[in-house]
Amino acid sequence: MNRHKLDKIDRSILRDLQANGRMTNVELAANAGISAPPCLRRVRALEDYGYIQSYHADLSASMLGYGVAVFANVALEDTSEKDLQAFIKAVEKMDLVRDCYMIAGDMDFTLRIVAKDWDAYQRFITEELTALKNVRSVKSSLIMKRNFKKPGVPIEE
Repeated sequence: MNRHKLDKIDRSILRDLQANGRMTNVELAANAGISAPPCLRRVRALEDYGYIQSYHADLSASMLGYGVAVFANVALEDTSEKDLQAFIKAVEKMDLVRDCYMIAGDMDFTLRIVAKDWDAYQRFITEELTALKNVRSVKSSLIMKRNFKKPGVPIEE
């Protein structure tokens, strides 16, 4: 993938789409100070270059019945590349695991897990996560309240 040098217009488009992925091309163009056709070409180019990776809706977990969110730090018995990739593939298939991060330190991964309630989380840990053959330990931190969430990354002017 080629690296594309972002100009002021590209940054404006990225900032607006990151804040509101449903913004129309006409609105994007107006905010960026260009007409709609070149704006659409720029959006497509930003997608092709990989700056824009996806579009999605940010859903309410609690409205959908997921009242528990947990950060689970996982340590593996073995951390060869093969073992790391096998773990990633396994947890990617688990619906309750919403994020997976490989981390440095005494633990190997941090997972963000959602569940309907605490009992459902405990069943998930004992029946699915710790049942994976290479999992040595799991340390859970209950997320009491998300105070804010900023999408993406800071985009410089």
